[in-house]
Amino acid sequence: MRDFDRTGRSPVIAENGMAATSHPLATMTALSILRDGGNAVDAAIAAAATLAVVEPHMTGIGGDCFAIIAEPDGSVHGLNGSGRAPKAASAARYREMGHRQMPQSGALSVTVPGAIKAWETLAARFGTRGLGVLLSDAIGYAEEGYAVHPRVARDWQGLVEGLAADAGGSRHYLAGGRSPKVFSRHRVPALGRTLRAIAGKGASAFYEGAIAAEMAAVVRAGGGFLDEEDLAAVTADWVEPIGTRYRDYDVLEIPPNGQGITALILLNLFAATGAGRLAADSAERYHRMIECARAAYNVRDHLVADPAAMAVSPETLLSPQVTASLARNIDPGGRNPHLELPPLPDSDTVYLTVVDRDRRAVSFINSLYAGFGARLVTPESGIALQNRGACFTLEEGHPNELGPGKRPMHTIIPAMVMKDGRAACSFGVMGGAYQPMGHAHVLSNMLDHQMDPQQALDHARIFWGDSEVLGAESGIPGAVRGRLAELGHRVADAPNPHGGGQIVAIDHESGFLIGGSDPRKDGLALGW
Repeated sequence: MRDFDRTGRSPVIAENGMAATSHPLATMTALSILRDGGNAVDAAIAAAATLAVVEPHMTGIGGDCFAIIAEPDGSVHGLNGSGRAPKAASAARYREMGHRQMPQSGALSVTVPGAIKAWETLAARFGTRGLGVLLSDAIGYAEEGYAVHPRVARDWQGLVEGLAADAGGSRHYLAGGRSPKVFSRHRVPALGRTLRAIAGKGASAFYEGAIAAEMAAVVRAGGGFLDEEDLAAVTADWVEPIGTRYRDYDVLEIPPNGQGITALILLNLFAATGAGRLAADSAERYHRMIECARAAYNVRDHLVADPAAMAVSPETLLSPQVTASLARNIDPGGRNPHLELPPLPDSDTVYLTVVDRDRRAVSFINSLYAGFGARLVTPESGIALQNRGACFTLEEGHPNELGPGKRPMHTIIPAMVMKDGRAACSFGVMGGAYQPMGHAHVLSNMLDHQMDPQQALDHARIFWGDSEVLGAESGIPGAVRGRLAELGHRVADAPNPHGGGQIVAIDHESGFLIGGSDPRKDGLALGW
């Protein structure tokens, strides 16, 4: 139990249904759907649509989506809603244009948006409400406006320059050349019209016709390769989740092209090295977790890609032999200078989870990748296009080399924890490359240290960014930082909080749901 004389909040405990999102308006949307008789899939789609309006820098209909659904009968289903590179795009072509690395923004970084196809696919198989109902709150907020919340306003301020350089971005997401202030009202009526078209005609209104033509034209005008045929060919694919065993629980992730396998490798290394069982706030625990992460991310950046291009199977990467081999690189007594530490670009994402009365659990993530994606916004339809192509490499022969119609290695990852054949916890931690580390850290907090979902999310984090310096959040005291320095790490204040997560745990014995929402965002968990 937490100390009530210190800042923080209690977990949310309820019985009939629960949602946890990164924004209060989206949590309310989800609960409204649940209370009206909709199920967790309905509520998750509706919440994601609201987030696409009220957290526009983090997510949107021009981005991608992944989901894991655990049904009451114990069956689990994964959906990969990530879009592909344009068929006219290739690494060779980019190299001929003079690019040595993938462009991180602009038209050459745009891939096909997969989210809307994924929403429709989910609703068709598991939903009980049509898109007309599920998008109604989002349409209202886009047309009538919504209050800009504190974390959203803070992030938006840092994205003005990129938006100002784009006609659509300036038109729809700046006011007088400035980002909206906290507590101000923001409207995007063009996005509202686009959502109305999708609500009325389904995904075809987005991927075909005038809206698709405009998306393709904007990318082509910027020198990119997306065309209407690429958009019309979009798919959202059902996949079998991959998993590992940790402390008698089965932890499930979406398979590659997602980086969820990195979280599973991390958990295997936590178990092999005993990292999770060290004192929760100790420098030794942080040190060992970071060393495990350096090993796991090294695997990710060399081997994880579109599954059709991977030379090593997920089963092999999760095998005891590979785990033991990686664990030999981890020194409890100090930082291993020979472990390659990959540079990690910043990115933006929203994660949400919903559990309904029947104990159907949905783990759901939607993203534009960087803030406002490629910094290209369609002038008439108000769609911010994602820069997910930035996750490809131009290195010849690499499994994740850009190729026509190929899916990039993907950072967004939902997770599901099962116990005795039933969903025990639906959770995720957003934050670009940080996400696998966030999954492993938060889950270890709960399973190794018996923290409740809110405590597990509150716990101070440390991670690297675009250098080898570890960014420590303010909750990590000086003594721990000093000990980490003795262990060979360079430590500095984290310039931004690491990620943001949501959790709903299911206590089948008591019948209650227990939710937590990351204080690093504006959101909250609510149930009834």
